[in-house]
Amino acid sequence: MKNYIAIDIGASSGRLVQAQLYEKRLVLKEIHRFSNSFNQRNGHDYWDVDHIFAEMIKGLQKAKQLGIDACRLGLDTWAVDYVLLDREGQRLEEVYAYRDKRTEGAPEKFHAKMSREQVYAKTGIQELPFNTLYQLFVHDQSQLCEADAIMMVPDYLYYLLSGRRMNEVTNASTTQMLNLSTREFDEELLGLLQLRRDQFSELIEPGQSLGMIRPELAQKYDLPQCELVVVPTHDTASAVIGVPAQEGRSWAYISSGTWSLLGAELDRPLNSKAAMEANYTNEWGAYGTYRFLKNIMGLWMIQEVRRESGNACSFSQLAELAAAELPFRSLIPCNDPRFLNPESMVAEIQLYCKETSQQIPQKMGEIARCIFDSLALTYFDALRELERLLKRSIDVLHIVGGGSNNELLCQLTANVIGKTVQAGPSESTALGNIAVQMISSQEVKDIKAARELIARSFSPKVFEPRTIDNLEQVLQRWGKLVSHL
Repeated sequence: MKNYIAIDIGASSGRLVQAQLYEKRLVLKEIHRFSNSFNQRNGHDYWDVDHIFAEMIKGLQKAKQLGIDACRLGLDTWAVDYVLLDREGQRLEEVYAYRDKRTEGAPEKFHAKMSREQVYAKTGIQELPFNTLYQLFVHDQSQLCEADAIMMVPDYLYYLLSGRRMNEVTNASTTQMLNLSTREFDEELLGLLQLRRDQFSELIEPGQSLGMIRPELAQKYDLPQCELVVVPTHDTASAVIGVPAQEGRSWAYISSGTWSLLGAELDRPLNSKAAMEANYTNEWGAYGTYRFLKNIMGLWMIQEVRRESGNACSFSQLAELAAAELPFRSLIPCNDPRFLNPESMVAEIQLYCKETSQQIPQKMGEIARCIFDSLALTYFDALRELERLLKRSIDVLHIVGGGSNNELLCQLTANVIGKTVQAGPSESTALGNIAVQMISSQEVKDIKAARELIARSFSPKVFEPRTIDNLEQVLQRWGKLVSHL
């Protein structure tokens, strides 16, 4: 029986998950889990990539102790953040976290050199202040000139495991620097950043093998013999592969975690003026697909509320407290930049409600309810935009990832959008990671077969819409609150 291991690292935690095919179903087992977060130093936010790599090694040691002597291994993380290497392959700088405030105002300064319309026509990527394009624009120029290699975080972690340099396409597309027509780094954008193409490595598609883990690593730490398979290294790209969608139905997805990514899978990009104005993005997916989606501030807000409370309640307890509160009393525009990384999420929510003459949430349940109601309404707006841009209706919305476990939010979403919601699997990112490994090994034929296998192995929970009596009034209030975004 073949062993597959997915290393799935998000903004708040990472884990190693083992998968095996047993009686035509996938069986998952979590081998190792660890915390992850950025740390502030000298006024900036940085990731501790040494900690991440050490935890990866620890997880592989546990795999060996469990009797896994050989496996295929794939790795995914978040997007947009990058690593600079010198000619000896050593880091030139600690890795900035995308929530660092150094990019405030950067898009406006960059677009004085090239318009938003020109950049979107080239790349199809939505404007977000933390995109790699803007991060590199404000990075110390002398250090950029010194860099021999620029790679994304998962590229760097693969490099530490394999010794091979690459830029995997699903994550590279989030840099806002790949040209949709040439399918290469855009020379004009590189020129504006004073960067060279040879500072980036070969663009690699998911499904390729990088060969075996470095022998010296396996020997030093007593690790399994791992064949390293390039998977969609952007965790959302892996999560979309893990959506158990049925062919023949018009479907959309929300990859629900720290961020909520709402969109559709397309076979060609949609970088029209209307798509740009709606701030939809065309991130590259596996096997020639595109993730036409919108970034929505997701469960980061409730994660921050929980952290500020000293983790006094679990996420499920927060959902229970929220369910006991009256709905739609206090609402916040989730995508307002003020909620990206405030000093206090609770205080920022309360301040916004005060400024807009709404009831100020005080209790934990009231604050959680405010967040969940606002997220459901944000999903409504984004889904309506998506249908307008695609010029077709959506029949079913799949919610995958950790947020699929939040039954209150799933039911709220179904109620507001008036469509069926299928929730799960919560492990869609690891499953998509593993699915690409299995296709690469020819144990699964293609994406269609992989999704059928996932649906057979992990049945989604179905939420049918229920009537909201005062929905029209709620939507009118909501429209006024988000009109400035």
